[in-house]
Amino acid sequence: MTLKEKEISTLQIRVASPSESTRMVETIVGCKWSLTVFQLLAQDINRPGEMVRHVEGLTTKVLNQCLKRNVEFGILKKISYPEIPPRVEYHVTPFGNKFMTILDALKELQQEIEAQ
Repeated sequence: MTLKEKEISTLQIRVASPSESTRMVETIVGCKWSLTVFQLLAQDINRPGEMVRHVEGLTTKVLNQCLKRNVEFGILKKISYPEIPPRVEYHVTPFGNKFMTILDALKELQQEIEAQ
């Protein structure tokens, strides 16, 4: 392999962007509150106001950003009810359940690392 071929090969590696799934995992796991939100949903706490009241330090603004990202990735679905006052609930989608298995595997791996 010539020097020029090596440079081209190296350039192609740098240009490649992360896959959608990689970006999704990095975004969700990198968010301080995503895992907390998933735990709340597992406890049937699915309204944003309830979530804020159950978690000290969680603000409405940050929660809404977190929920929006999860909806965009298809992990959660947002249900808006046409009531006064308005009511919004979030639920895990079937795809979100698959995604949760990845998070569970990461949690198990972390526990194994800590046990060593």
